[in-house]
Order: sequence, then structure tokens, then C-alpha cells
Amino acid sequence: MRSFPKKESRRLHSAVRIPNSALFGLRTLCGETENRESEDSTMGIARFACIVAVISFGYALAGAQSGTQAPQDCSEMPALKQRLTGAETRLADWPQLARYREANTKITAPARNEDRVVFMGDSITDGWGRQDPSQFFPGKPYVNRGISGQTTPQMLIRFRPDVIALNPKVVVILAGTNDIAGNTGPSTPALIQDNLSSMAELARSHGIRVVLASLLPVSDYGHNREGKPINQTTRRPPAQIIALNDWLKKYTTAGGMTYLDYFSAMVDEKGMLKQELSDDGLHPNAKGYAVMTPLAEQAIGASLKKKP
Repeated sequence: MRSFPKKESRRLHSAVRIPNSALFGLRTLCGETENRESEDSTMGIARFACIVAVISFGYALAGAQSGTQAPQDCSEMPALKQRLTGAETRLADWPQLARYREANTKITAPARNEDRVVFMGDSITDGWGRQDPSQFFPGKPYVNRGISGQTTPQMLIRFRPDVIALNPKVVVILAGTNDIAGNTGPSTPALIQDNLSSMAELARSHGIRVVLASLLPVSDYGHNREGKPINQTTRRPPAQIIALNDWLKKYTTAGGMTYLDYFSAMVDEKGMLKQELSDDGLHPNAKGYAVMTPLAEQAIGASLKKKP
């Protein structure tokens, strides 16, 4: 392995100045530990890859620092610092176990005849009733445990504290669209199916009935806050959504669980999410949730009639 001359090494050291927050994140990614006497070959390869990443990151910074240097108070620095802070936070709690930790401690054991239901999901669940609580099953013992942006591996990690520990009779799982979009890295249909199956198996092993919901359709009809059109179908191809929904339906039927079909009620003649049901082509608006609510209630009622 080539080593740098001392003079060149000093030059690189002075040229490459990695911010402490970024260095902390990279160290965390690499799993840096002190006084480790030995590593197996897999960890050695991973460590080498991380070292390469650190060096590459340093060279990128060095390139930015060379030539005409940007002023220290440039307008992009606050945004960059915010992104680095967010990355460090995510690294520290990737599945976001802290999101509902305190709230979970305040939930008491269900009453004898209480039909408690937990909704596990991503932003579509997370946003259900957040601005208007009356949209989320008022008067019902239903618990919302959605987290925006999450994928199935993250939900699987927090399934015990956010679902099983709350002792519901039913869990409604709506997940997979962010896996298709690659929110936490590349995924495959098999990986998504494995994670959904694992959540269902965990629930049933604890006497919890399972409702697996279809993914919602998406569309390119939506617009952002600036009025510019939003393309949703590139990151979430409709064909992949349909394929996962087909698997969900077959899986729930074969396992005696309940399939909740949002898709059929919300798709238009072009195979897109109906324009009036969403403002951005991905998340339901008030009209969208109004369509989903009775469908969820119907599926929960059907599930309660089944054995766990």
C-alpha cells in the first residue's frame, strides 16, 4: 500500500479541514472504537471502505477550499450545518425509537373490553389527524404510531415498543412506499416482503390481529409550495406499487389476516392517485383521509371477528 511522503502528508493535513460535526458523523458511520486489538476480515473491509469515504470527503472539502475561498459566513453554511446535525441525529437513532418513547409510557393497559388498535406506518399514517385530531377516529381507542419518511426495516426495529408493548387487539400496517423510493437505501421486493412478514409474525405471536394495508397510488398532479409540479411516479413507479399490493393481498389471504384495500378506492382511470384526494400526489389531504377512514374501520371490524 502506497504511503505519502511526510511533506505531502503535512500538506494534505493542512489542506483538508473536516468540520468536527461531519467528522463525528463519519466516525459514527465507520463504527470507530478505540483499543480494538483485532478485527475479522469483514470488519477490516468495512473499516477500509470508511477510511476511503473519509479521505474522499476530505478531498472534496480541500477542493472547495482551494483557489478562491468562499467567505466564512456564506449563505449556504447554515443549511449545511443543519443537514449535518440532522445526519448525526439520524445516525444516533436510525429507527427513531425516541419519537414515541415518552408517549408510550403514558399509555396504560387496555380496559377489559377495549378494542385498542395501533396504526403503524410512515408519513401517510403520521399525518392522519395531526393537524385536525377529528380526522383520526375520534372517540376510538386508536393509537397513531406513524413516522414520516420511514421504511419497513425502521418500522420492524421499533415494532416491539411502538406496537406490541401497547397491547392492542389489532395492528394496521401501512408501509412500503418509501422502500420503493429508496429512502433508506436501495431495496428489493423480497426485502420489503420479508420485513412486512416479520412484523405480521411478531404481532400474531403476541395475540395481535393483523391488518395489512395496500400502498396508495401516486400521481404527478401535485404541486409544491411554489406552485411547481411534483413528479412522484419516477421514485415510486406505479407498476412496483401494484406488484407489492398484489403480494400483500395474496399473503394476507393465505395467512387468514385482513387486507385493507385503499388503492382501489383512490386510483383514477389513468392509474394515478385521484387529483382531488392529494395536494402533492403522495400524501392524502382531508378528502383523501375521508375516503380512507371508513375503509380502515371496515377492515378493523373484520379483523376483530378473526382469531389472532
